[in-house]
Amino acid sequence: MYDNMEHFAANPGRGSHEMAVKASRTLFEGRKQLAKLFHIKNPNDIAYALNTTMALNLALKGFLHEGDHVICTAVEHNSVRRPLEYLKKTKNINISYIKTDQKGHLAIDDLVSEINGNTKLVVCSHSSNLLGSILPVSEIGELCRDRGIKLLVDAAQTAGILEIDVEKMGIDMLAFPGHKGLLGPQGTGGLYIHPDIDLDPLLHGGTGSQSEAIDQPTVRPDRYEAGTQNTVGIAGLIEGVKYIQKETVESIHKKEWQLTQRMMSGLLEIDGVTVLGPEVGQNKTGIVSFTVGNADSSEIAFILDQSFQIAVRAGYHCTPMAHEMAGTMERGAVRASVGCFTTNEEVDQFVYAIKEIVKYTN
Repeated sequence: MYDNMEHFAANPGRGSHEMAVKASRTLFEGRKQLAKLFHIKNPNDIAYALNTTMALNLALKGFLHEGDHVICTAVEHNSVRRPLEYLKKTKNINISYIKTDQKGHLAIDDLVSEINGNTKLVVCSHSSNLLGSILPVSEIGELCRDRGIKLLVDAAQTAGILEIDVEKMGIDMLAFPGHKGLLGPQGTGGLYIHPDIDLDPLLHGGTGSQSEAIDQPTVRPDRYEAGTQNTVGIAGLIEGVKYIQKETVESIHKKEWQLTQRMMSGLLEIDGVTVLGPEVGQNKTGIVSFTVGNADSSEIAFILDQSFQIAVRAGYHCTPMAHEMAGTMERGAVRASVGCFTTNEEVDQFVYAIKEIVKYTN
C-alpha cells in the first residue's frame, strides 16, 4: 500500500502515463486474485465496492423491479433488510422472510413453500453474523437454478474463511468485504455479477471509458464503478488474498473452528452463561455470541473493554430478526469473534475475564 501511494498514486483508467497504467494493473490484479479465490471465470465480472453494504445495495437496487418477489432469510443483516424495505416502499416489491430455528439453521422446505411465479431473487447470508450458523447455500443454489431464480449471497462472514465456488454453488451474485476474512483494509470489497445479469448501476459518473456517451458505459466492470477507485486499498487487499491462498481457506476455517470450540466449551462451564447458535461440535464460523444471566450485554462489553482490554460487540448486531430467532430481543447479546491470528492463550484469557465478571456481578 505504501509502494502504491509513493510511486503510482494515479487515477486508474484515466490516463496513458506510466503511473495510471500501473494503477490500472493493480485493480486488474485484484480482480484476478479474487476470481481465483471464488472460482469466477472472468475477473471483469467483479465490481469493486467500498464494503459489503454497498455491494448488496448495487445488487438489490440494480436487479429488482416493480412488483418483483424476493425471498430472504430471517438472519439477514440490515444491509439486506433495509434496502429491501426501501424497495418495498419505492418499487412495490414483495418480500418473504424465511425463519430459521433458534440455532440459525434453515429448512429448505420452508424456502420452497414461499416460491411463486413472480419470485425473481433469493437472498441468503452464507453465515449468520450473530449465530455463526452456516446456511445451505449449495442446496439453495441448486433449487434456484432448477426454478430459474437468481441467488444473491452475502459472504460478509465467510469470504476467505469458507470455500466459495460461484459456479458449483449456483451463486449468481456474491457480495463480499475486503476488511474481514480477506484481510484487506477498510474501504474495500466487491460484488460478483454473473455475465447473464445486467444490473442498473447504483452510481453514475466518470469511468474513463466511453467518455463521449451520455449514459453509463455498457462494458464491465466500468458500468458499475463510477468515480475514482480505492487503488491503494486494493493493493492491500491483493496481499490479503494472496496470504489466504497460501494458507488455504480450509486450514483457516479449521483453526477458527477449533478456537470457537475452545471458547464455547469454556463459556459453557460458567454458571449463567448461555451460548447462542450451533452446539459444540457442529460446524460454524468464528463467531461466539452469548448472554450472561439477566445482565445487559452492553455492560458486559464495557467491562471487558475497560478492565481487560478485550474488544467485543454487544447489542443487536444490525440483525434484529436473528435476535428474534434466538430469543434475545430483550437485552441483546455479547459477540466475540476469533480470526486466523487469534491464539489459544487469548481465548483462555477471554474465558477467564467472563468468569471474573460473573463472579463480581452476581
